[in-house]
Amino acid sequence: MQTTEIARREGPERRRETLERLDRERDIWLSTAHPEHGPHQVPLWFRWDGQALWMCTGATSVTARNAREEPRVRLALPDTSDVVLVHGEAECFPARDVPQDAADGFTAKFGWDPRKEEGPFVYLRVTPRTVRAWRGEHELRGRLLMRDGAWVV
Repeated sequence: MQTTEIARREGPERRRETLERLDRERDIWLSTAHPEHGPHQVPLWFRWDGQALWMCTGATSVTARNAREEPRVRLALPDTSDVVLVHGEAECFPARDVPQDAADGFTAKFGWDPRKEEGPFVYLRVTPRTVRAWRGEHELRGRLLMRDGAWVV
């Protein structure tokens, strides 16, 4: 069996590639928790606006309920060989109150406008406080890209 050595990326390259993936990818795992009911994890479509991640879910969903009760959330892109983990706080916006540029950007990316749906939806905005990224064990050192909302590389 032949193995391929993957080169270790330095911080600036990791940050650039992480931002490219946040801009390009469409699915992310969102983990929330409720003080009494425990953890909950769902895959959602998301849009990165350069400052925050925007997602949308039903206003009465477990995800929305948990985010209102405990806004600290974790997000993960789905590729386990190219890990991107984000920790932040979720803010909930009923569809009628979401900033227009955020909702329009979400609609442009996915071709779906939750504001036009019959049922109530809520947009979740997560501003990253911590971002970690790595590809394999050789990149575990230096995986912290953002701390306390500021890029460290």
